Amino acid sequence: MKVTAYLEVTMKISKASRPAAAKVYTDYRGPFLEEIEGALTKDLLIRDEDVQVLHGFDSPEHARAYLDSEMFKNDVFTGLKPLWNAEPDVRIYTVA
Repeated sequence: MKVTAYLEVTMKISKASRPAAAKVYTDYRGPFLEEIEGALTKDLLIRDEDVQVLHGFDSPEHARAYLDSEMFKNDVFTGLKPLWNAEPDVRIYTVA
């Protein structure tokens, strides 16, 4: 399958909290790729100003559905929320 959509979640997380954020990423990367319909890739991107998780999907519909999944709402979101310095920026892109 080919990535045709990306879900980008950009988070303001202090440098001191980044190891905890990386743990959430590592803990759920495998289950995300194995269990979430249409999930193809997941990468953690780190910059001085923020942290991004870039999720590759086979369709924009599957990217949107992940945001409503039990894994996202009950595991990933709840694990990351205490680490945020601001609300995350969540965007879905379609590959041209």
